[in-house]
Amino acid sequence: MGAEPAPVRQLRADQARRVADVLRHQIHAGAFDEVLPTEQQLATEHSASRNTVREALALLKDEGLIDRAPKVGTRVATRKYDHGLDALLGLQETLKGHGTVRNEVRAAQLITAPPAVARRLGLELGQRVVYLERLRYLADLPLSLDLTYLVPDIGAEVLADDLENTDIFVLLEKISGRSLGRADLALEAIAADPHTASTLDTPDGAPLLMLERLTRLDDGRPVDLEYIRMRGDRITMRGSLSRGASEWKVL
Repeated sequence: MGAEPAPVRQLRADQARRVADVLRHQIHAGAFDEVLPTEQQLATEHSASRNTVREALALLKDEGLIDRAPKVGTRVATRKYDHGLDALLGLQETLKGHGTVRNEVRAAQLITAPPAVARRLGLELGQRVVYLERLRYLADLPLSLDLTYLVPDIGAEVLADDLENTDIFVLLEKISGRSLGRADLALEAIAADPHTASTLDTPDGAPLLMLERLTRLDDGRPVDLEYIRMRGDRITMRGSLSRGASEWKVL
């Protein structure tokens, strides 16, 4: 048998990041009611020094997840809402049980489809599409800014429906008479530009999750292309993946 590899010496900052990752997950999973364990308890649990734990907690405080105060301890400041990556659901369906989702409709109109949008939706160049822009709230908390392009035949009827209180997915199925099938999506991190930051009530440059999603009916027809900016401090994307996929590709 070969000799065991020598342990790699880690900087305290590396150890603090490791501890912060575990604690962040526990906070989002609701492992702590309101107050986190003491520094000494966390140090024992993570086999780390108290200074390392302090650095980990400082990282989480900078993210806005916890508050710290003398004689009070470390408390959970905010929790995130889970948004699934393995089920095709609208925001109302996703956040069911957390409160009322409402939409501020900022634009709802027919426009000439940009060529790239027309191609994604399987339309002729120069064809008109329905364009929607909605600021989406959970109660009074702005969560996402959604820019949506819909194929014209279905989109025209969507315009006449209740856009303030209804998910687009629900309207698509009702109007088309078909179920939604699948969606192609891409998810990336971006920084909030000043206008978007003001709209979402978040600081300039704050981290946002940008979701690009092309949704199809169950017959394969693309009907809905969305660009969704979500507050990174309020939403976590979660899903379950299997090893069965035979190929990877860039969409």
